[in-house]
Amino acid sequence: MLTSANLVWLIALPLFSSAILLLAGKRSNSWGHVMATIVSACTFTVGAVEFFAMQGRAEESRAVTQKLFTWISVGSFNVDASLLLDQLSICFVLLITGVGTLIHIYSIAYMSHDLDRRRFFAYLNFFIAAMLLLVLGDSYLNLYVGWEGVGLASYLLIGFWNQKPTYATAAKKAFIANRVGDVGLSLAIMIAFATFGDVSFAGIKDQTENASSTQLTAIGLMLLLAACGKSAQFPLQSWLGDAMAGPTPVSALIHAATMVTAGVYLITRSNFIFDEAPIAQMMVLIIGGVTLLFGAIIGTAKDDIKKALAASTMSQIGYMILATGLGPIGYAFAIMHLLTHGFFKASMFLGAGSVMHGMKDEVNMRKFGGVGKFMPITALTFGLGYLAIIGVPPFAGFYSKDKIIETAFNAGGIKGITLGLATLLGAMITAFYMTRVVILTFFGNERWGHKDEPHESPALMLIPIGLLSVGSIASGFILSKGEGLVHWLEPVVNPLKEHHAEEFLPPIVVSAMTLLVIIIGVSIAVIKYRGDQLAIAPVKVSLLTKAARRDLFQDDLNEVVFMRPGQSLVNNLLNLDYLIIDGLVRAVGSVSITAGSKLRTLQNGYVRSYALMTVIGALALLTVIWAVTA
Repeated sequence: MLTSANLVWLIALPLFSSAILLLAGKRSNSWGHVMATIVSACTFTVGAVEFFAMQGRAEESRAVTQKLFTWISVGSFNVDASLLLDQLSICFVLLITGVGTLIHIYSIAYMSHDLDRRRFFAYLNFFIAAMLLLVLGDSYLNLYVGWEGVGLASYLLIGFWNQKPTYATAAKKAFIANRVGDVGLSLAIMIAFATFGDVSFAGIKDQTENASSTQLTAIGLMLLLAACGKSAQFPLQSWLGDAMAGPTPVSALIHAATMVTAGVYLITRSNFIFDEAPIAQMMVLIIGGVTLLFGAIIGTAKDDIKKALAASTMSQIGYMILATGLGPIGYAFAIMHLLTHGFFKASMFLGAGSVMHGMKDEVNMRKFGGVGKFMPITALTFGLGYLAIIGVPPFAGFYSKDKIIETAFNAGGIKGITLGLATLLGAMITAFYMTRVVILTFFGNERWGHKDEPHESPALMLIPIGLLSVGSIASGFILSKGEGLVHWLEPVVNPLKEHHAEEFLPPIVVSAMTLLVIIIGVSIAVIKYRGDQLAIAPVKVSLLTKAARRDLFQDDLNEVVFMRPGQSLVNNLLNLDYLIIDGLVRAVGSVSITAGSKLRTLQNGYVRSYALMTVIGALALLTVIWAVTA
């Protein structure tokens, strides 16, 4: 395999710039944001150079590697800190650095009034370095370092305004939920090492035929648990909505384009495990299907514009996870939807931030209304993202989501029909709630209640949104043209292996069905939300709406199943510690103190007392001698 000395710069540049900003402190206030943005752009340039160099090589020579140093060397177990850039990881590198740079530019204006803007940019660059390490590691152990790094960066960024208790709580919630998934990844690595004696992707891939189905299933299920935590999939999805408390650029970068897609990357990278573990693969399908409907239903009832988009992210990643469970061709379509989603969802998150910028940081859509005529550029770009996410042709989501729906139907039998109908239902609900978001925000009566009219955002915020909107329009066509992405990923996931299996439904029929359910979803939303709306949410609503407003009781479930029993267990352990362990220590101390107090009375300073004790002692000694010798 070829080597490239450039790979280290992909991680070193953002990592060093982050360290400089944190160490320089307030001295970098005036230039820190500029340096961080330039560094991010340089990282994208390095990625682009590697991409074009990769295109110029033969297919079998496109992957490159770089050894940094020997990390672990114990007997026969050796792990190098090495980087791997292949057809899969370059997709993520360009997405992370490209979208990341646009979000840096946006953040210069969005965070301009924040006194800690320098610290914010330091965290952003740290996150980019960790995310790049995650996708460039050539082994599960190297991936794990990046995996933990993005978890830490996410915690720091979500809780950036941690002086507000709700923001600090949201950060802790995200951190703890992610830890559950991290345990899964840790166990997967341990099982893989015990099974193969190796943790590198190439080493495990070469030995999968020597492992039992039980071992592969165990590894696959643990990897799925890890994916659920990082990608907010059922049952570890409760943190994503609360994480919207963080700054909006964070929502766009971490919760739309990069970190939450790490689970999709992990499963796709581990395709050689899941292809040989049908039970784990089936669980991937179930988790993906449940989450895509779960997130879509929650999205129908959210009045917070960012939380509605977060529920949408959960649902769209459900599509991707489901696709990875559909076999080799599913991996390619999952990555295609991941890339298109990165454009249109980041565009909409930044658009939501633009609306908030013009609405005095208000996030409740019921207090918007008619914003479109005051913020036409924001409305237009958000509308393009909306058309892409609901899958209207020829926008990006049409190409990627339709392929997943088509592949789901072609899975065959009852499974195929069930998955196909679930993805169609998800498309209809998505069309409904995203239309609701657009109508409540940009159309209808003005409900903001203050005298100042909304105003358009500055150019530094609008330019990145505009560029992302271009991706919302064109990325799907570019990636799907001539099955370009499918062929590109062939050396990694072998997507053409079962691609030409018998079709359950022709693509044109699937597209027609999808378009029909989209029209139904949009029509229901238009009928329901046309005309004047109230600035407060109605109280008399259906049970389903009440449940969706409470995130389908996921927090209540976590509280009943995990938090309360956990608190009870901890309290009991504390009481046990206090009564038994501490009690024994206290008893020993008490006896010593009492004995000491009693003995102290013997030291009274009177000669007669000491003479008496001497006589008593001598008599006692003589008694003992007599008893022994008698």
